[in-house]
Amino acid sequence: MNKKWLFGALIALSFTTACKDDPEDITPIDEFTELNLAMGNPTDAEVDVNEENNYLMVLPQYVISYSRSRGTPNWVSWYLNEEWLGNTSRQDDFRPNDDLPPDWYHVDQNDYNYSLGGFDRGHNCPSADRTSSRDDNSATFLMTNMIPQAPKHNQELWNDLEQYCRDLVYRGNELYIIMGNYGVGGTGDNGYREKLAGGLITVPRYIWKVIVVLPEQGGNDLDRVDEETRIIAVLTENKNTSSANPWGEYRVTIDEIEDAAGIDLLSSLPAAIQHVVEAVVDDGPIQ
Repeated sequence: MNKKWLFGALIALSFTTACKDDPEDITPIDEFTELNLAMGNPTDAEVDVNEENNYLMVLPQYVISYSRSRGTPNWVSWYLNEEWLGNTSRQDDFRPNDDLPPDWYHVDQNDYNYSLGGFDRGHNCPSADRTSSRDDNSATFLMTNMIPQAPKHNQELWNDLEQYCRDLVYRGNELYIIMGNYGVGGTGDNGYREKLAGGLITVPRYIWKVIVVLPEQGGNDLDRVDEETRIIAVLTENKNTSSANPWGEYRVTIDEIEDAAGIDLLSSLPAAIQHVVEAVVDDGPIQ
């Protein structure tokens, strides 16, 4: 079942329904948005230039809450099933996002000067999660999808978690994934840093990810999330030494991430279900 073209019945988000009275007016990007943001808007981000540190950016491939003062996303949310996974090669076309308001600084690919800062341009929505077309893969290289990430954390620990997510998909699941960060200061190849690019980019202290795992069955996925649904929450420090342990050792409750970051995850779920699933630490397999 083609989930990329489903969810017309879920057009309930205020920023996509304001002028969508006729179902025939629904566009693919609306359907993508419903998938990518189906589990909720963690910070009630809005497409409003006055919300400069919680600015909503909607792409077909993922949805962002962007912070102008940090020069990075607060969080990125996306949907993953096999339809997003193909044979497209990695485009590596890092570039500014021209859809930011014109008077905001547009982070450039060269602002992450590795020789000076010692941090990777770390994807939120991974390149390998969007390989069904060149446009999909290219979209992951917009700098609004990047954070300064300690190289070993990015290439080892986090890469293992990203690959595990794709393995879950190949085993017959569909995933709703949210990745975010908070705090200031990480430790990369050149030691501790709080800022890059002359202070324009904040190096986060903590990096987290939440993954809702559902068997690929079609239908209304929100209605299929219950107290027994596997939900993986991972919280790590942004430093090279974090990679000394497997990602499974960094599993926490969603409540812990919410309390630390000041956000509301999985807000589209009924409160009774949130109360249960957000208090549980996942103990499922990690391979």
